[in-house]
Amino acid sequence: MIEELLPDSVVAVESYGIPEDDPDTVLFPEERALVARAVAKRRREFASARVCARRAMEKLGRPPAPVPTGERGAPVWPHGLLGSMTHCDGYRGAALARSGDLASLGIDAEVHEPLPEGVLDSVSLPAERERHRALSAARPDVHWDRLLFSAKESVYKAWFPLARAWLDFSEADIELVPAHGGRGTFHARLLVPGPLVGTTRLTGFDGRWLTGDGLVLTTVAVPAPSSGS
Repeated sequence: MIEELLPDSVVAVESYGIPEDDPDTVLFPEERALVARAVAKRRREFASARVCARRAMEKLGRPPAPVPTGERGAPVWPHGLLGSMTHCDGYRGAALARSGDLASLGIDAEVHEPLPEGVLDSVSLPAERERHRALSAARPDVHWDRLLFSAKESVYKAWFPLARAWLDFSEADIELVPAHGGRGTFHARLLVPGPLVGTTRLTGFDGRWLTGDGLVLTTVAVPAPSSGS
């Protein structure tokens, strides 16, 4: 599903259901050390997302390699690659591209259900909540609060490799735009100075979204700078 939301230069691998892989059999030693003290559920999530990532590496003609975590838990990709991983109940996914094809990439998956009570207020701006009320009235088939949360997660994942800094939920104003069926686009307007891509300072991010099979999927793909920019 998620590959439908990504440029042709990106490869994606998804896994559905509850993985039964033993993390100790699929993780590289440096990855295993990162979750040695984690609970079993966390170890399976960590491992199964990396299984997807390694399959994506193979689709790009690269040998499977470890994906450790770096600053703020962000994945550290093999040289020449960039990507993003996500997981939620019943779903794992990874998307990868060659570094020259994109500047950054963020993906997120969530179960398509309402956010817990009170969470929307803590992750959204007043303008976003106003738009949420209008969208919910017009299209009650979509859980717009969960979709907004997912879009913010994808934006952060695309932001961090470029800015190497935290981006708070309140620092990007996201407008969700429905299209036909359970899909659409979104734009995130940055309320803080954006990172440079080449010589251009970003003022926002554009993304795409999709609902289906009980999931919300969102993606952000930041184009690579053109020559001379």
